Amino acid sequence: MARYTGPSCKLCRREGKKLFLKGDRCLSDKCAVAKRPNAPGPHTQARKSVKEYGLQHREKMTARRYYGVLENQFHAYYEKADKQEGVAGANLLSLLERRLDNVVYRIGLASSRKESRQLIRHAHFTLNGKKVDIPSIILKVGDVIALKEKSRSSEKFKALAEQMEAVITPKWLEVDKDNFSCKVIAIPQRDDIDFPFEEQLIIELYSK
Repeated sequence: MARYTGPSCKLCRREGKKLFLKGDRCLSDKCAVAKRPNAPGPHTQARKSVKEYGLQHREKMTARRYYGVLENQFHAYYEKADKQEGVAGANLLSLLERRLDNVVYRIGLASSRKESRQLIRHAHFTLNGKKVDIPSIILKVGDVIALKEKSRSSEKFKALAEQMEAVITPKWLEVDKDNFSCKVIAIPQRDDIDFPFEEQLIIELYSK
């Protein structure tokens, strides 16, 4: 499947905000948004004012890039969210939050969502006791993900285990740090998502 393979920092600069695509680098002085806040490309020293459609489009791209989702996938999530009871925007973010790659990142077993997808594709995790290698799976309440026993001794995951200790776990997840596992105990609500999305702009865009 086609996926963006260029510099991650260009995506943050294009949206004008930190999307935390490169783990700890985004929190350091090396962050490209802090060093060069202008959009990439020629003649972009000053950001131009944008109209309603432009704001809606940029918000959609921000969400897509933050979660690492392709356009067709993202539109499918919108359609699913729109059919569910409740507020479509909150439903959309809830679906994105429950992606397997996002959950692995949220509990600290990957330094970024991109790394999380790679680790899942390499079959380092189990879902409800069975091998899983599909990052886009939407988890349900009661699902349990765990790091495979044979993967726990690798230097990679030993380093991530230290990172896992410092991660603040979302309240809709129950983490067993000793066993490198996590259980979904609730559906994430809008207040559980700390990134400042304006999801109503996305809904307005797709509703046209």
